[in-house]
This record gives sequence, structure tokens and C-alpha cells, in this order.
Amino acid sequence: MLRKISLAALALAASAAPAFAHLNPAEHGSFMAGVSHPLFGVDHILAMVAVGLWAAQLGTRKGFESAFWLVPAAFVGTMTLGFAAAISGAPLPFVEPVILASVVVIGLLAAMSLNVPTWAGMVMVGFFAFFHGHAHGGELGSAGALSFGIGFALSTALLHAAGIGIGLGFGRLLGGETGRIVTRLAGAATALGGVWLAVAG
Repeated sequence: MLRKISLAALALAASAAPAFAHLNPAEHGSFMAGVSHPLFGVDHILAMVAVGLWAAQLGTRKGFESAFWLVPAAFVGTMTLGFAAAISGAPLPFVEPVILASVVVIGLLAAMSLNVPTWAGMVMVGFFAFFHGHAHGGELGSAGALSFGIGFALSTALLHAAGIGIGLGFGRLLGGETGRIVTRLAGAATALGGVWLAVAG
């Protein structure tokens, strides 16, 4: 069963290409506009999949299995707070630079397979999540806030699940140590993607 879930998540990640565009709420509804929003930016996709990769690494430790869902849940929850801050008009400096930094930092966390307590992982990803949420709120436009927020929260959770599936899938398909190495290489590739985005931007 776990293997099937991992393969499905791998397929989802492969389909999450940057060719997605923001959907017009007037044509597609606020919920679908929210679902598409994280898929529009490569930086959002890379950061959210990297959260899943790192959560998969943290959750494979004995006694820390809750990291599988607590670390991604912390990202989604704190992202929602950032969204609420944005739509309430609260300013937040350096949103885009911090989002780019999140791709590099979370990618490096996965590349190093950094072992920290689950609560520390939650705090670390939560910091960056607030900025991601603020960016979503700043681009709300004519969409209804509640349905848009539910949409992008769901999309974000699915990207996290894809990252977890990739991390677990490599382990299942390639075996213990080889799977761990490939997962770490995927984290390193994410970090390099963040650097490239920063330089290209």
C-alpha cells in the first residue's frame, strides 16, 4: 500500500510543472484559482516539495514518525496565518527574497538530511511558510478569500505529500542507503534550483 502511495505521489510531482497559470476566479471559481496558485510559481513548488522530502527523512527515525504529518501541517497552518495577515493589510518586508531563500534553505536541510526534533522542524518550515502565505494573500485579487485559501492550502498539502512520496519512494524502489542518497541529491537539486531562480530573477 505504501509503495502504491509513493508511486502515486511521484506521478503527482512529475505532473506539477511550472506551465500552470493562475486561473481567473470569475471563470473557474475562487477555489480552483486557489488550487492553481501554488502551482504557478516554481519557487512555491520546489519549497513545498522540499518540505515533504525533509519531513520524510525526519519521519523515518524511530520515535519521530509524527514528523511525517506535523512538519507539513506546520507549514500549511502558518501559511494560513500569513495569508490572513496579508488580506488584513498587514505589511511584511522581503516576502519574495525570503520565499527564494526558503527553496535554498529547505533544499539544503533535505540535502544534509538534518536531524532535528520535530518541533524544531515545525518552527523552521513555519517561518518560511508565513511568507509564502503572505504572498498568496497579496495576490488574492477578486477571488473569495475563504474558498481561495482552502484551495491553495489543499494544493500545498498535496505538494507536501508528493515530496514525502518521493522521499519514501526512493527508499522503497532503490533500497535503504541508495534511496537516502538519492533523496539527499533531490534536496541538493532543489537548493540549486533556488540559487538559479535567485540569479535568473
